[in-house]
Amino acid sequence: MRLRTPWVLSATAIAVGFGTLALAASPPQEKAPLTAREKAIHVLNRLGFGPRPGEVEKVLGMGVHSWIEQQLHPERIPDPIMQGKLRDLSTLSMSTADLFEKFERPLREARRERQLQSGKDRSAKGGEAADLDFEKMRDQIPPEKRPRRIIEELTASRLIAAAYSERQLNEVMVDFWMNHFNVFAAKGLDRIFITSFERDAIRPKIWGRFEDLLMATAKSPAMLFYLDNAQSTADEANRPHRRAFAAGRWALLAEMRGQQRKAGGLNENYARELMELHTLGVDGGYTQKDVTELARVLTGWSIDRRGGQPGAFVFRPAVHDVGTKTVLGNRFSGGGMEEGEEMIHFLARHPSTAHHIAFQLCQRLVADDPPKELVERVAKKFLATDGDLRQTVKAIVESPEFFDPQFYRAKVKSPFEYVVSAVRAVGGDTDGRMPIVRAIAQMGEPLYLCQPPTGYSDVASAWVNTGALVARLNFALALAANRMPGTEIDLARLVKPEEAADPKKSVEALSRALTGGELTPDTRQTIEKRLENRTVSADDPSANTQLPLVAGLILGSPEFQRQ
Repeated sequence: MRLRTPWVLSATAIAVGFGTLALAASPPQEKAPLTAREKAIHVLNRLGFGPRPGEVEKVLGMGVHSWIEQQLHPERIPDPIMQGKLRDLSTLSMSTADLFEKFERPLREARRERQLQSGKDRSAKGGEAADLDFEKMRDQIPPEKRPRRIIEELTASRLIAAAYSERQLNEVMVDFWMNHFNVFAAKGLDRIFITSFERDAIRPKIWGRFEDLLMATAKSPAMLFYLDNAQSTADEANRPHRRAFAAGRWALLAEMRGQQRKAGGLNENYARELMELHTLGVDGGYTQKDVTELARVLTGWSIDRRGGQPGAFVFRPAVHDVGTKTVLGNRFSGGGMEEGEEMIHFLARHPSTAHHIAFQLCQRLVADDPPKELVERVAKKFLATDGDLRQTVKAIVESPEFFDPQFYRAKVKSPFEYVVSAVRAVGGDTDGRMPIVRAIAQMGEPLYLCQPPTGYSDVASAWVNTGALVARLNFALALAANRMPGTEIDLARLVKPEEAADPKKSVEALSRALTGGELTPDTRQTIEKRLENRTVSADDPSANTQLPLVAGLILGSPEFQRQ
């Protein structure tokens, strides 16, 4: 949806008024301990996607620590509303083979038909090149059968789950681990594989052992395809048949095949990211030699495509490197798939992995630059519990640092967190479809479409700039004015009629409802200045034009964008 030009100009002016410096990290200051209400707001923001109307009181009623303990066991929390809203997203439960048949095969058949037609056109034109017209090819396929639908439904499901689920910490951890094990869904067949990746590799494993999660991602077709390990093969000299028949006709055949051997070859992409991003970290103590040797260990880890359909993980012993390999002191020779499994077992328990995972979790849940002492304690808990992720997260959220007042409202929400928190704050009802998905993309975080394996950043500097603030303000103003098709809100439920009838009182009421009353004097002044010359009607307060404007400005304020 394109906003009217005056809205865009207004958002730009207001962004300058708020100032991007208000979102920048501030130096630590001595602050009073958090009140019970502030603790409730804090856990709802950090361990969830922000409070819905009345939720702060709900957490206060059951006790903050009881709420945290409940969230650490999401399997015990009924979630009927979210599950009901996901019921119509049929692709979420389809197998990879079924997704291929319904969405990928029609595309390939249409492409093949266009190519055949193009060949006939070239013959008729005496060999002149013909335009394949892929737009027409796509248009031959009904929208409900296009691969794009898979990503659209996945994105909608993430938004709906984050907005409605009672298992808020579970959804925060899904977001964290999907980013940690990032896969770019727009890369070829990953548009088909990505559904199973989230459903079968990530979601069932995030509260178990890290090794199980790591192994599931390593054997996922989505990861194998994205980082090219599915096509990684041993050099001819180190393949099983070549070593078994080093002399005679096998050697002759290998020599005669010449350039054919170059079709595959060793690919180090996954091995590098497995150590740098998924386990040890960039300073984890490995070398380029270790990367190459690990890539050799992982040769043969591929995707089963029997019958022309993408399927599940498969180990191909014929292309596995059976030569001698040494990775971080671990020596392998003549083995098979178990070599890769042993290395994943080793990496999952390495002290550098414990530190890397602890740091990233602390960065997500506590601060962009988390206290070193906290990271070290969490890393020790990770190692002591054999990588138990529930116990690791619990060590963070029950630490003194988690409720340290210097970290209250100290992190800036990512675009996904910001949009979902805004919908939750106003008690909105959303279908998770366009244009709310487009709004997140315009802020810089299109779900499932981060191309680098690093995933999206979790620090403020990645999101704090004037352009990003303008995009957020435009979204906030559109949401508050009910100009976001597929998402509906009712601001009148958040304020009393007498508050709605008075501009200044409406600012105070919506400030309490949306930020817990935590607007700074500068932000309040900026908002009140925008209300000058606004007319109100005592007869119909719900029709007063200042309510959407006030709500939009508060949702776009620096205070709301912090968590």
